[in-house]
Amino acid sequence: MISRKIVLTLCGLGLSFPAFANLNVFACEPEWAALVKSLGGEHVKVTQATTALQDPHQIEARPSLTAKARTADLLVCTGADLEDGWLPMIQQKANNPKILKGQLGYFMAADYVKLLDIPAKLDRIHGDVHADGNPHIQLDPLNYLPIAKALSARLVQLDPPHAKTYETNYQAFKKDWESALIKWEQQAKGLATMSIVVHHHSWVYLNDWLGLKQVSTLEPKPGIPPSASHLGDVYAQVNAEDIKAIICSPFESQNAAKWLSHKTDIPVVVLPFTVGGSKDATNLKALFDVTLAQLEMANTPHAHG
Repeated sequence: MISRKIVLTLCGLGLSFPAFANLNVFACEPEWAALVKSLGGEHVKVTQATTALQDPHQIEARPSLTAKARTADLLVCTGADLEDGWLPMIQQKANNPKILKGQLGYFMAADYVKLLDIPAKLDRIHGDVHADGNPHIQLDPLNYLPIAKALSARLVQLDPPHAKTYETNYQAFKKDWESALIKWEQQAKGLATMSIVVHHHSWVYLNDWLGLKQVSTLEPKPGIPPSASHLGDVYAQVNAEDIKAIICSPFESQNAAKWLSHKTDIPVVVLPFTVGGSKDATNLKALFDVTLAQLEMANTPHAHG
């Protein structure tokens, strides 16, 4: 009799409990975790595999990540070889057929946008190159619209009972994002042709969107640490140009950038790179608000003496 009372009491209490999430989502990078949460709302429970302070190429396939992948209904990653060093191992160890290539639970954002920097030929002599093109697609806000549309449709396929909610959330995201794009593109007009130096060749989508002029790269080849001789060449090159900023991401060593800055007075600007990359870049819109504000500051005459 007591047990029956307990059950009835729990059932009564359960009426006021929030509904459990319907889909477990394993998101490789912070930007996709943020997008899934926007589109899925209360019907998704998201595991974020990496943070903005980690190089997404170089992640350890930890047992905790494998455990999360084992129970995932949906895998949302960048693709384009970005996670090749760690994701296949997690998929293999997780032994979860739902999140394997070709399944509904396998979603690669790069499949829905036009990739830049596709190499004419593959050769390790050129450094850390990606066969399908540059994978850092999160740095062009225009890419989020087709990705969000495809991701929303995938959530509907995986969880038909909540299709209406996913569609409503997608339409709200689309309207809000299109409005933000108008504001950003107006704000960014003064940044066209701004000359920059970057640490790693990961800003091509931002350059393409804003019209930034990438004059040089501190790494001699992608993934190859800066050498003294290469930095000497970069110094000689930038001395002849009006460079406004040396761009780094939060997880990169700034030693080479600081050396060049000390020699030239060009400021080192650490852009967020993704959600969580600075204390203010707390969501997708803030990522671009902060990025534009930092670039504008660097581009202002006399901003760096």
